[in-house]
Amino acid sequence: MAAAELTPEVTWAQRSSASDAARNFLYVNINVPDVPKSSADLSITPSNVSFTGTNMKGVKYHVSLDLYADIDPENSKSHHTPRGVELVLRKKELKAEYWPRLLKETKKVHFLKTDFDKWVDEDEQDEVDDYEANFGGFGDDGNLGNIDFSKLGGGADSESGEAGEDEESSDDDELPELEGDTPKPPKDTEVKEDKEDSS
Repeated sequence: MAAAELTPEVTWAQRSSASDAARNFLYVNINVPDVPKSSADLSITPSNVSFTGTNMKGVKYHVSLDLYADIDPENSKSHHTPRGVELVLRKKELKAEYWPRLLKETKKVHFLKTDFDKWVDEDEQDEVDDYEANFGGFGDDGNLGNIDFSKLGGGADSESGEAGEDEESSDDDELPELEGDTPKPPKDTEVKEDKEDSS
């Protein structure tokens, strides 16, 4: 009996530019965990992206995305990871406006979701570092290119790598009593009560 094909979750975000082709692209992630690159078939054409692959447990995934508008497959990038396939698809037409949706069809599909980790509002996209520019593209060996890892994380002083003074002083503050706990009287009080009872 043949296994049924599952439609994987697909997440997406975008950037746009009327003048810079490198800032005019789509992020598309096809979430297919544990599908080895050897059993994956990815096809990128100007109007469609399709993926078929089988994971190590024998589960077969398939998705075909008819895109809202054309892309430039020659200048698009793909990277296969243990979690799925990450795509940076260059939009063919230079436009400042975002695409209103990823797919040509207006009907909502259950497997397609916005990638809010990468999404930036149209009017704020110039204020953020571009994922593609920071990534430097995916190298042929799958490495992360020229990501500056010092910009990631938080709380550490960028020059010395030490935690700030405010963090250390917060450890010295006394914690409030928990609700329902009755405070125990100081030991002096207990001793006095014992002496009064014995007289």
